[in-house]
Amino acid sequence: MTVGVVLMSGGQAATIDETVLRAEEAAASGLTSGWFAQTLGYDSASLAAIVGREVPGLQVGSSAIPIFGRHPLIVSSQAQTAQAATGGRYHLGLALGAKTVVESAFGIAHERPIRLLREFLTALRGLLTTGSADHHGELLTATTPLPAGVPGGAEPPVPLLVAAMGPQALRVTGELADGTLPFLAGPKALEEHVVPVLTKAAEAAGRPAPRVVALVPGVVTSDPDAVRERAAIDLAFYDTIPSYQRVIALSGAERAAQLAAIGDERTLADTVRRYRDAGATEVVVTATDLGGEADRRRTWQLLGGLAAGGNPSS
Repeated sequence: MTVGVVLMSGGQAATIDETVLRAEEAAASGLTSGWFAQTLGYDSASLAAIVGREVPGLQVGSSAIPIFGRHPLIVSSQAQTAQAATGGRYHLGLALGAKTVVESAFGIAHERPIRLLREFLTALRGLLTTGSADHHGELLTATTPLPAGVPGGAEPPVPLLVAAMGPQALRVTGELADGTLPFLAGPKALEEHVVPVLTKAAEAAGRPAPRVVALVPGVVTSDPDAVRERAAIDLAFYDTIPSYQRVIALSGAERAAQLAAIGDERTLADTVRRYRDAGATEVVVTATDLGGEADRRRTWQLLGGLAAGGNPSS
């Protein structure tokens, strides 16, 4: 079972050295991948490059870089550099971003996101596979009058994932990317909405079966009530975003915090398996630090055992 964790989320303020130590702990626990959120602090691709180079064997990824305020040429350079630095262990996740954040932070209109996603992926796919682009679209232009390849940056090509959950974004993702990174899409939403639309689009485009890398909040703890209270506070932001409101409702929940797997080892292990049964090809557990360091270590130990095919203790 492929199981990873988010090593650094937007609310954390660890140094790079501390993050490397955390990644070494994840690898020692048996976890297969470590992911980095992209907010307005660390550049997630750069951080993944450093960590992946320092921790051999650990897959690293960005989850996820918003496309508004960025350009395919720049993102390609970042991703290829990370791929070269890690010896082919970097995974690039992209996102449409929340309208309120995009417009307040960048001062640009969050308009025609699906069209922008299509053009961004079209240009970026060529850059990541051939090191060149000649895209002249409605919303962006990407050409390569100078070389845009990085030695070792396309060996293998960087896996291209999108944090897509709505039907239009999923169709574009299935057609042009390698898979999706859904967050707060519970097993019901995955099985009934995300996976069917994504798979059908990939099949129609003649692409391989898409990856479904499900991000799931989860903590193993002996004080679930206290951790649930913290989760309700930390995840409340997503209750205000229309795209998340929709997928939370499709998951059979009313609030984001209800999708967090909080409890003993059996609780989290059963949740991970439900996501796999619903079509997730990989599970990445986030918010593992909600209950403090002892709970985080306990959570990672359980997840490392699942990655190795072990049975949880309860």
